Amino acid sequence: MTTSMPRVTIGLPIYNGQNYLAQTMDSILAQTYRDFELIISDNASTDATEAICREYAARDARVRYVRNNENIGASANYNRAFELGRGVYFKWAAHDDLLAPTYLERCVEVLDRDPDVVLAYTQAKAIDDQGNVVKVYPGKHHFNDPQPRQRFYEFVLDPHPVVAVFGLMRREVLGRTRLIGKYAGSDRPLLSELSLLGKFYEVPEHLFFYRFHEAQSWGGNKSAQAQQAWYDPRRGGKVTFPQWRLLREHLGSIARSPVGPKDRLSCYLYMGYWMAKNRRRLGYNLILRDI
Repeated sequence: MTTSMPRVTIGLPIYNGQNYLAQTMDSILAQTYRDFELIISDNASTDATEAICREYAARDARVRYVRNNENIGASANYNRAFELGRGVYFKWAAHDDLLAPTYLERCVEVLDRDPDVVLAYTQAKAIDDQGNVVKVYPGKHHFNDPQPRQRFYEFVLDPHPVVAVFGLMRREVLGRTRLIGKYAGSDRPLLSELSLLGKFYEVPEHLFFYRFHEAQSWGGNKSAQAQQAWYDPRRGGKVTFPQWRLLREHLGSIARSPVGPKDRLSCYLYMGYWMAKNRRRLGYNLILRDI
């Protein structure tokens, strides 16, 4: 473990991630920007995850391996990885995604240059279980807009995967949020809250590779209850109302934000549009309860 204070913390929460872990760690440790610590919070894995992590920690002083005594759920584990960090900038990493070598370098440059930016991330490509590119995601349009309501709209109503949650964030600002909630899809309300606290910046390079595979939290058409159990094992098998929970949490992002009345009103109106857009899913959620 390194004794100097790193500028960047990468938090890697994991549970039974032996399938892609070595590839992911290789891509992290190959970053051209090297002043970082990699904290792995292992949620009591039962596969070869622990052995892989200890091997990497023995080889590289930037790697710190911490193991939970029991599975505390993905949400609590993500938040623990954040709490263990020391860097002024923080980034979550999933065990199955990959980074191009210059990912951190480009994002650090942005945060160092512009104090109004609270989150820097890059454009992304989706890869399959073999690492083949299967989709190229389009860039955002209003990620860096000075008006908070425009950023809120962009990250609440755009349906593609929220890769920005794996971007590089100012630790102080992230610490003022609710972090990752104990419910399915909680990364989206986190982004809606961050979007009202400062500007985002999307580096116009495809340096993030988001992996699709059957074993991921929502892969294989997992039910809403199964996804909820991944976030919080204590709620496994319980009735969920995921769409209504997202609505409530996005409204909470607006209520908690420091924005002015014009931006606040616009955001509430956008949520009205969100409800209209998702009316069928909201309706089915009341009938079937776990959609």
